[in-house]
Amino acid sequence: MRVLLWLLLASAVAACGATTEAAAFVPRDPVIKTDASTHSDSEKPKKTVERCRRGSVKPIGTARTTYAAVVRKRAIAFRRPGASELARFRPVNVNGVPTVFAVLAKRVDRHCSVSWYRVQLPVKPNGITAWVRPYAVRLVPLTTRIQVDLSARRVTLFVRGRKVLSARAAIGSPQTPTPTGRYYVNQRLVPADASGPFGPGALGISAFSEVLTGWVQGGPIAIHGTNRPDLLGRAISNGCIRVRNDLLRRLFKRALAGTPVTVRA
Repeated sequence: MRVLLWLLLASAVAACGATTEAAAFVPRDPVIKTDASTHSDSEKPKKTVERCRRGSVKPIGTARTTYAAVVRKRAIAFRRPGASELARFRPVNVNGVPTVFAVLAKRVDRHCSVSWYRVQLPVKPNGITAWVRPYAVRLVPLTTRIQVDLSARRVTLFVRGRKVLSARAAIGSPQTPTPTGRYYVNQRLVPADASGPFGPGALGISAFSEVLTGWVQGGPIAIHGTNRPDLLGRAISNGCIRVRNDLLRRLFKRALAGTPVTVRA
């Protein structure tokens, strides 16, 4: 784990500018329902208004589809909706790539319109969540997820719930372990030297080492390539997860920013 120099923007989230606004957002809960009861040709179907309980919170996504929130101009994260500001985020992070959150849930008003999103943040402590306004972010649907099994020392990529790639990995040493938990890909980085210790790319995840607290940027964790394939399968790293370079390229191509990452013991 070192600071990646001369980072190049490789995030597919940046390409979402080509996506229409309607397609980028999660549809809100239906407001109008049509009465499907039998009626004559002269009768018009009755319409009933569906209302939500104001302030109710509903999960977003399914087992196959999740959502990333890309910061627009700026986003203010609150510990609670409208109270206790936690942090502010710009559209581009310190490494020059788009700032992305993982979306967990939505809070709605009585008309079922989204008033807040509950998101996971790419900052310490690991797994921290907050609330952001819907106008501060743009939602992008994802069908990928990554599972890191530390015991098996494997990284597995799923697309629409189907396993499409499994790679042997090097993981953190007993002294500098890879942190377990639920995270997401928060940045996609390309090193200047593809033959270096990070290989051809790195998928930064929203986790930080819990022992290397003095490292630059807080000791961020990433899934990246390696110039030491002979060490794969061993607990040898400073917390990052290393895979073979050819498999990293395949993983990098499919796992867009916002992809959920589960690291289990």
